[in-house]
Amino acid sequence: MTKTTPEQNKTLVLQAFDALFNKRDYAAAEHYWSDRYIQHSAHIAPGREGLFNLVRTLPDTLKYENQLIVAEGDHVIAHGRFSGSGRPAAWVAADIVRIEDGKLAEHWDVLQYEATKAQSASGLPMFGDRFPD
Repeated sequence: MTKTTPEQNKTLVLQAFDALFNKRDYAAAEHYWSDRYIQHSAHIAPGREGLFNLVRTLPDTLKYENQLIVAEGDHVIAHGRFSGSGRPAAWVAADIVRIEDGKLAEHWDVLQYEATKAQSASGLPMFGDRFPD
């Protein structure tokens, strides 16, 4: 069993997300996601192939941007934005990932459509320091 540090786990998650969502490099992504990957998201079919197949259906304009990433032990939480998906607004997500043997082994998420300035009761953006264009 490979033991990794929280810093290594954060780097692993960012590299994995970049390979899959931004580069669409499925061969590289296979090295990051466990073949026993457990998917808890209500929006994604089971396993690594469920995730990869979902990404294959999305436009090439899909982009993942990370705002904040924290890790404790073998868990990582990445706060990010998925834009260019063809949906009416970007998704702002908190992705929670468990790392096992140096790979993404399990995933949960919390998703919300990104609010415009007119939609924001707080008057503050949900992601970064400005509202989406």
